[in-house]
Order: sequence, then C-alpha cells, then structure tokens
Amino acid sequence: MARERLRALLADHPDLRLVGEAADGREALDACAEQMPDIVLLDIAMPGIDGLEAARHLATFEPRPAVVFCTAYDEHALSAFDAAAVDYLVKPVRRERLAAALDRARTFVAGRAPRADGAEHAAGNGAANGAANGSGRKRSHLCARLRGSLRLIAIDDIRYLHAEEKYVVVHHARGEDLIEESLKSLETEFADHFVRIHRNCLVSREELVELRRASDGRIEAVLRHGDKPLEVSRRCVPHLREMVRHL
Repeated sequence: MARERLRALLADHPDLRLVGEAADGREALDACAEQMPDIVLLDIAMPGIDGLEAARHLATFEPRPAVVFCTAYDEHALSAFDAAAVDYLVKPVRRERLAAALDRARTFVAGRAPRADGAEHAAGNGAANGAANGSGRKRSHLCARLRGSLRLIAIDDIRYLHAEEKYVVVHHARGEDLIEESLKSLETEFADHFVRIHRNCLVSREELVELRRASDGRIEAVLRHGDKPLEVSRRCVPHLREMVRHL
C-alpha cells in the first residue's frame, strides 16, 4: 500500500521514471545495484536489513543515489541524516512535502559527476518494521560490489579483514571479497566484534584461538578456521595475550 501511494504521487513528476520497487532492504540493494537509480525512496522499518543500514550501503555506490526516507516513525530523523539521507518524510506522505524532497534530491543529483545516460530515475521501496544506525547500532552486513551486482556478507560470518592498498579483503565463511572501506572505520564500528592484530589486519574475536611463537621469533595468531596463522605486530601482542587468557 505504501508503494502504491508513492507510485501515484510520483505520477505528478513526469521527469522521473520509476525503474524498480522492493519489499525489504536486501531487495532494495540488489535492485539498486542492477538499476543504478539516481533517487531512492526508502522506508526505514523493514525486515532483515532495515532502511538505515541499506542507506549506509547505498552511500558507497558510485554514483551515489539521493536517498529520501519515507517512514511512519519521526524519532528516526537524526539517524536518517547520519545515514546521509537528503530528506526525511513522515507517513502519510503529503504531495507538497514529496515535491520538496524530490527537488532536494534533484539538486543532489545535479551536483554529482555527470552520468553516462544523463537520465533521472526514481526507485520506490516500501514495507514496515525497522531500526537505526547513527544512533549507535552497527550494520549487520558488509557490502561487496561485484560487476553490476553486490554481495552482502554477514558480520558473524567474517573471519578476518586484511587491508591491501585501497581495498580491504573480507575473509569469510564462503570465501573472500573486496570492499572499499578503511580498516580504521571498520575497527571503530565493530570494536566489540573484531580485534586488531596488525596495522593491516582485524580478526574476529570468535576466531582467535591462541598466540604462538614462530621459529623465527615472530608471534602468530591461530584462527579457528584459518588455513595458516596470521602475523601479529609487537604493539598488539600485550593486549592480545590478555584477551587470549580469558578465552
């Protein structure tokens, strides 16, 4: 019903073309990876990946779409802007407020680097049930871009994160993927889940089994599911030893 109403309201804007709809955050991200819309109308409360987390993933897209939240919950406004939304609409969405939000989205899109096709699109997304992120809630997944599609990697499935040049390699239960996020920002966001063992490596606390000394004197971390131990920097050894004692 929410999407039907948005479709009807968008009909007043002939310069916009509706290119897709989705019922939850995961579907929305898949649709956006395929369609690369300029504007996304996004609910906040959704099953699984909520709108706030979806918006944080969308912020990594290139070109980045303008996100307008449409929600029944006005208490999420601050979190919405933390997630880099260009506007925030409270349901039932009023025609004039939607028009103003779309104007802000057009301004945002116009300020980006030009697209190859030069067209404006709008992707609608409805449903209802959700949460927050800028309010302190962490993402439940990381998002890897794969040639026009994406892979969502559950944080609980990640074994370790390794920085290589401008990418971070995510080693997880199903293999490995590259993401364009900094190791430092991931360490800050997921401090209770990952521990630093080297300037270029974070390890899941659940994966860390023991520390051992290699034949050349280096300290290595043994992981529960690791094929080989990982090097530990001297600076990280004292904290890790204390942590391993309490495993």
